[in-house]
Amino acid sequence: MKKILLGTVALIALGMSSSAFAADLGARVYTKAPPPPPAPIYNWTGFYIGAHIGAAFGNDNTIFGNNDARFLGGGQIGADYQFAPNWVAGIEGQYSAVAGNNNGLFRERGLASVTGRLGYTWGPALLYVKGGYAYQDRSNNALGVIGTGNRDGYTVGAGLEYMFAPSWSAKLEYQYYDFGRYNFVRALPAPAIAGNFNNDEHSIKLGVNYRFGWGGPVVAKY
Repeated sequence: MKKILLGTVALIALGMSSSAFAADLGARVYTKAPPPPPAPIYNWTGFYIGAHIGAAFGNDNTIFGNNDARFLGGGQIGADYQFAPNWVAGIEGQYSAVAGNNNGLFRERGLASVTGRLGYTWGPALLYVKGGYAYQDRSNNALGVIGTGNRDGYTVGAGLEYMFAPSWSAKLEYQYYDFGRYNFVRALPAPAIAGNFNNDEHSIKLGVNYRFGWGGPVVAKY
C-alpha cells in the first residue's frame, strides 16, 4: 500500500510539472509580423497612343521672319521596351498641326517626326532623349515664289514622362527641328527678291499617353 501511495503521488507531481512546462512554452511562442507589401514596379514595355498640345517658335531673322509662338496640337504613337532594368528604349511617330504660321513665302501646316528614344526610369518617372527624321508640311503662300514645298530634315529633343495611373502617363517635351537653309526667289510683286534663311524651329509640348497591356504597375514577386 505504501508503494502504491508513493507511485500515485509521483504521477500527480509529474502531471503537474508537465502542465506547467506546456503553459510556459505557450507563453513563449512569438507571433512573427507579416512582411511588408512589395513595392510596385513600373513597367514601360508596350505600345501606346496619345495626344499633345503646345507651342512652336521659329528662328527666322529675315524680313520674312515670324518668331512669335504659334499653337500646335496633334498625336503620337509608339512602343517602348524596358531593360537592364532601369533603361527604356523605344520608337515614336508624331504629327503636330501648326496654326497661324505665315512668313510671306510659305504657310506651315504641320511638323512630323519618326524618332528613336532612350530613357532612364526610376519609379513612375522616365527621363529620356530622342532623335531622328523630321518632316515639314507646308504650302506656297505667295505668287511667283520658287523654292517652296515640303521639307525633310532631322530632329532632337528631350522630355520627362510620368506614369500617374495604371496604363496612363503624362509628359513634358522639348523638340528641335532643322530643315536646312531655305533658298527662295520671289518674282511677284515686283521688284523680285532672292535670298535664303535658316529653316529651323523649336517646340514645347505637353502630352498624355495611354499604354496598352504592360503600361501599369505590377507587383514584385519573391
